[in-house]
Amino acid sequence: MTSRRGPRPPSVTTFVIVHGSGDGGWAWHLVQRALRGRGHETVAPDLPTDTDDATWDDCVQVLVDAVDATAARSSGGPDVVLVAHSAGSQVTPLAVGPLGARLQVHVAGMVPRPGESAYQWFDAAGWAESVAAAARADGGLTGSDDPLVAFYHDVPAELAHEAMARERPTADRLARAPWPLPALPDVPARYVVTTRDRFMPPAVQRRVAQERLGVTDPEELASGHCPHLSRPEELAGVLERLAGQPMPA
Repeated sequence: MTSRRGPRPPSVTTFVIVHGSGDGGWAWHLVQRALRGRGHETVAPDLPTDTDDATWDDCVQVLVDAVDATAARSSGGPDVVLVAHSAGSQVTPLAVGPLGARLQVHVAGMVPRPGESAYQWFDAAGWAESVAAAARADGGLTGSDDPLVAFYHDVPAELAHEAMARERPTADRLARAPWPLPALPDVPARYVVTTRDRFMPPAVQRRVAQERLGVTDPEELASGHCPHLSRPEELAGVLERLAGQPMPA
């Protein structure tokens, strides 16, 4: 896979959305609708994360194929911004080069370190300790075993139940695989902290943003772990604004 870049009107961005563990592209349909309504292109394919023999390269190839299909319908090369949610942040940095992305945006993202598996990420990021501290403060809501409490507490009930019905399994192989690159790509990154998150406490998110991406001033969204379902219009606006900000030289 090779990097691609080409001319495209600067106001039109192709947002390549990388869903989190248990989700598929459907989970982002409301954000896609909002971004397309603003004149942008979007792709949000189902990654093969539910397949036992899937590799990191397989996940990246699905993204490349989705962007190629979109580019075939338009003139010029795509202006790619990668958007990752939760465990999708494990895949996104791998796709920066093959897609020629100019920006990566992590939403409550599990940003990796070289050689670290997704399973190891939780201990390395201090997740359990932060969940316990938040649970003491909110009476056990954070870390609840009930997904309607931990993940979907601010999502409309009908939408939350549909999301649960569409849940996809996550293959153990990828979760145990060491993250393969020697370093994160040297491409600008932004981070969106979900401040009412009961799965990924905001303290963890801010620490990951600063320590792994060097982001000391992350965006904040007053939502739970699934802002793509609870606040899709607001999230789309944040993504569009971040995509339009000047990048460092």
